[in-house]
Amino acid sequence: MRTVNLGTFSPSVLVEVAARTGALATAGLTVREMPATSSPAQFSHLLDGELDAVLTNPDNVVAYRCLPDNPLNRTADVRILAAVDGGLGLSLFSRHEAVDELHGGLLGVDVPTSGFAFVAYALLEQLGISDFSVEAMGSTPRRTEALLSGQCAVTVLNAGNDLRAEAAGAHRIASVTALGPYVGTVLAARGETVEHDREMLSSLIGVLLTTAAELVNGEHRDLALDAAQYRLDLDANASARYLATLMDTTEGLIPSGVMSTAAQETVIDLRNRRSTTALTPADVLASGIIDDSLGGSGD
Repeated sequence: MRTVNLGTFSPSVLVEVAARTGALATAGLTVREMPATSSPAQFSHLLDGELDAVLTNPDNVVAYRCLPDNPLNRTADVRILAAVDGGLGLSLFSRHEAVDELHGGLLGVDVPTSGFAFVAYALLEQLGISDFSVEAMGSTPRRTEALLSGQCAVTVLNAGNDLRAEAAGAHRIASVTALGPYVGTVLAARGETVEHDREMLSSLIGVLLTTAAELVNGEHRDLALDAAQYRLDLDANASARYLATLMDTTEGLIPSGVMSTAAQETVIDLRNRRSTTALTPADVLASGIIDDSLGGSGD
């Protein structure tokens, strides 16, 4: 049995279901999830070889492959191997219900120059909010706690954290769907791991995409509901809403593993709005960032 060290931000219900159905064991795999405190921390562990692969935002892969001025000030041959989901409810959340109350508030982000922060900036811009301050507060679960405890006035949440925040009285102000086609999570790995552990990564991709297809088709419902309650600390109602999100054709799981050209363009456009280094989708694609040789991510 091969153990895969997989970096995650929020606990993965997809991985949990794949484990409970026995799909991972049948493929000869055990997944050890390694929670990230922030995207720079996650990529530091990935680039140092402590992680075999990561579930991460695609913008992070762009930053650590194409832009030397990323938070770690180093680039590497990191590749997107498969698209995993369309954001899983990714939305702007606030302790205030009225948009006008967002003026002058503190926006909590993972880091100010990363994917979810770019989503927050764009959604606030659409709402006509420009007078806000920004503070790095780490991963999505950490930002959930920061929002609920009053450490920030607004942030972006998803993957069950959004549902926990709503249950605690936070308000969903705007969704990433307003920004165009979007991929919230991809499976990524170093090129070195792709070359040396192709069978392991190919098996992992196959299990995740097959399990995603089964969930989208309505299989494993009771198992998935229980997994959401167990892994995400959701009640029965919130777990049902989470499962509906997993099955959603826009925000949910992506059984094909394909990151569409339109989704790539959205990610790059959001970064370009806030970056001094302009990227084009063609340049990013030409860098070899997408590797579909293992069975996922190709358009």
